[in-house]
Amino acid sequence: MTLLSTTLLAFSMSTDAFAAAIGKGAMIDHPRFREALRTGLIFGVVEGLTPLLGWAIGLGASHYIQAWDHWVVFILLLALGVRMIRGGLSAPDVEEEAASPRRHAWWLVAATAVITSIDALTVGIGLAFLETNILLTALAIGLATTLMATLGVMLGRRLGVLIGQRAEVLGGVILIGIGTTILTQHLSLW
Repeated sequence: MTLLSTTLLAFSMSTDAFAAAIGKGAMIDHPRFREALRTGLIFGVVEGLTPLLGWAIGLGASHYIQAWDHWVVFILLLALGVRMIRGGLSAPDVEEEAASPRRHAWWLVAATAVITSIDALTVGIGLAFLETNILLTALAIGLATTLMATLGVMLGRRLGVLIGQRAEVLGGVILIGIGTTILTQHLSLW
């Protein structure tokens, strides 16, 4: 993967965390930078570790589907992209947001981080089929997520859910674009 692809992948993986962090920031009265950074670090660490786990799973399966690996990557990224776009276009659950506490415990933030990192696990599986430095890619994903989640909490109070959903749509479009690029590059080699 190129530096541009890695950067785009990292920031598209961070959009779920960004959207969740905006929601959390909107529910906390005047979030401080310390709270935002704590949230960002939790999201970043989880989001950085899950592609490594997915990559290990993908390596185990790579010998069985090597001839179809480009299709696997494309389908995984397409499915994730479509899911992110659908999530970004759906209306937020107002009842769920109203029932949330004003301050979030670390375990609640960690649980949200795990839920939003499932896509990074799937991307990690796909990356096992590509020639990429998984440690660098996972680090880029973790750093981008830390930055975006921290920023999301700080912006959440003012911007609310609207920008978070649009960021998720953009992330989905980017994932579909990366998957399509990988597929067309592989098919053009044949």
